[in-house]
Amino acid sequence: MIVFLTGSPTRYGEDRFTEDNGFLARLKAALPPVSRVLMVSAAPDDKAFTESVLEGMTGCIVRSGIATSKITMLDRSNASEVRALLSDADWLILCGGHVPTQNKFLHDIGLKELLKTFDGVVMGCSAGSMNCADRVYSHPELAGEASDPSYSRWLHGLGLTDIQIVPHLEQVRYCNIDGKRLFEDVIFPDSWQHKFYTFNDGGYILIRDDRPRLFGEAYEISDGQIHQISTENNSYSFMNFIFISPHFPGTYWHFCEHLRNCGVNVLGIADTPYEALNPALRGSLTEYYKVNNLEDYSEVFRAVAYFSFKYGKIDWIESNNEYWLEQDARLRTDFNVTTGIKTDHIDAIKEKSEMKKYYAIGGIPTARQIKAAEGLKAVKAFVKKTGWPIIAKPDNGVGASGTYKLTDEDSLDAWFAAHPNYAEFVIEEFITGLLVSYDAVYNSKGEPLFESNGVYPTPIMEIVNNDLDSCYYIEKTVPAALATIGRKTVKAFGIKSRFVHLEFFKLDRDREGLGKKGDYVGLEVNMRPAGGFTPDMMNFAHSTDVYRIWAEMVAFDKRYKDEGEQFFCAYASRRDSHTYKHTHEEVMACYGAQMAMCERMPDALADALGNQTYIVRLKDRKEIEKFFRFVTE
Repeated sequence: MIVFLTGSPTRYGEDRFTEDNGFLARLKAALPPVSRVLMVSAAPDDKAFTESVLEGMTGCIVRSGIATSKITMLDRSNASEVRALLSDADWLILCGGHVPTQNKFLHDIGLKELLKTFDGVVMGCSAGSMNCADRVYSHPELAGEASDPSYSRWLHGLGLTDIQIVPHLEQVRYCNIDGKRLFEDVIFPDSWQHKFYTFNDGGYILIRDDRPRLFGEAYEISDGQIHQISTENNSYSFMNFIFISPHFPGTYWHFCEHLRNCGVNVLGIADTPYEALNPALRGSLTEYYKVNNLEDYSEVFRAVAYFSFKYGKIDWIESNNEYWLEQDARLRTDFNVTTGIKTDHIDAIKEKSEMKKYYAIGGIPTARQIKAAEGLKAVKAFVKKTGWPIIAKPDNGVGASGTYKLTDEDSLDAWFAAHPNYAEFVIEEFITGLLVSYDAVYNSKGEPLFESNGVYPTPIMEIVNNDLDSCYYIEKTVPAALATIGRKTVKAFGIKSRFVHLEFFKLDRDREGLGKKGDYVGLEVNMRPAGGFTPDMMNFAHSTDVYRIWAEMVAFDKRYKDEGEQFFCAYASRRDSHTYKHTHEEVMACYGAQMAMCERMPDALADALGNQTYIVRLKDRKEIEKFFRFVTE
């Protein structure tokens, strides 16, 4: 079912459906080529009123270029036929009029129950839109209702939405009823602990796949106040998003910025004083809750509970940060947030031993592995099959931290002796090849909205362990074979509605049981954006905005941001502990015209990514190595 909630589908004084805010185009796209229309009167016992509405709405439909095979009005005279009439319709129009009168008629004919099997388009007009709510707010309309203590402002509706609207803003904003100002004396006091949404004719709410989205200039009324939430030709998505640690990494404020631009309530939780947040981040947050320690789950839980009480249902909880993935999953589980990974699936994306099971499900080749917990003797037997060297790494770890390359039996014995916590590690065969990444944003249907390819000539493990400079780049395009195995991996892990960073080895020689030279072998999955400034590099490489694409996925489950000219985007870093041939000024003089970003890396990420970073856009692949050498010599 697709639902349109309007005050009026026409602008005031017009005789056809408005094209403003894309209304007519979206309505036509939702309807079949030829529609069978059933209208429901708001005055079922007033024949003259009902006939005038039928005539007026029919004229609007015709003048709007919508083809119909039949148009029927449902009122008291044919109410007994409602089941048959509804089953023979694919477009239901709930007409405007007096809310309580129509509400009673809807209950008389049992429409709420009948709509449970209706799979067409529902369009509400004024009272019809108001009666679509589960709990209808029926503000006084007629003389005497505002002063009548027995007048009920709360009614049971059709349950198609929990959104309560006040239609025709431009017409009713300064109305008076029974000597009372409709907004200041009636609606504002009623809005305590409630939210009402009001917009001019020409604005509307579209509900598709249970995702509501408001188009056009609109306002929220809550706690006795009114504030604007959307402007003409923009939209608002009715979504509450809790962003954990939105201030780190520093570029993550862009995620919040674009969520806010998509009409999302962005609610931040972190342990940094509000005044210390980036001003741009502060401007992107609807509200911020400071905890003393993000590691204290009880504190973070209370923060989420506060937001849930104040703003209602929480739609998303996310940090986009590897460190908080387990906490994110626990919070989603405890608050029944269904738009992300919960605790029952977190091991699959955090523990390297569990990842192997899902690689196997997807038929994705990957290095052989054994848990170090099986003991030294079992690991030595494992090495007889794989050969030296081998890799020891934490089963649950971030990046290359705590990763060791062991080259012979003596180094293996020494490693076991030095790591009494060896049970927390896994041992893998060592694979040689080019390290690459498949980076993508996926929607709720498991479809990629954006894809990119990172190339890492020097593995992160070697960079961290040997204090090397970090150099890598983003390709112009994603090779078809990498896209294929990346998509298979996402499907195998059952991942939807996420930014992913999947690591693969591109084999440098044939390896029995894994593949031929040039084939891709699964290394590790990371269900979050690539680290450091890599999202920005994707923007530079593809002339796009991945922060916005991700936000559009969250809010609308689709992508609107296009890509432009394609480049290679190369990253080279320096370490404060090293001395370099070329000064910073010389680097800028040589590459200033191509420099897309020149930043200090936060200390928390410097082990893998260096201290001083240089990011350039290049058109020619041959220029990449030249850039790397110039910066790191």
